[in-house]
Amino acid sequence: MKTLTICGSMRFAKEMQAIAFDLETRHGFNVLQCVYGDGEHLTPEQRTKLAAAHAQKIALSDGIYVVDIGGYVGQSTQNEIALARAQGKEVIFHTGFYR
Repeated sequence: MKTLTICGSMRFAKEMQAIAFDLETRHGFNVLQCVYGDGEHLTPEQRTKLAAAHAQKIALSDGIYVVDIGGYVGQSTQNEIALARAQGKEVIFHTGFYR
């Protein structure tokens, strides 16, 4: 079973939860999530700690699954894509996966 870390803007938090459920139940992936609501109420220290935890999830994964609804990929997600690629991880884009 392939393990993927889901990546995307917190503006898509609800969608990412539904997509993670679908990836696990219909497609047989093990999905590591990091959805904490919209992220608006986080302190800078909390954001730093969550970013480090997310980077560790990427390191532990076989790849990442990028939720790019409407083609949107923010700066943090672009950084996560670069990190995954630097580690030789597979990068799957939601828009390409569901075509």
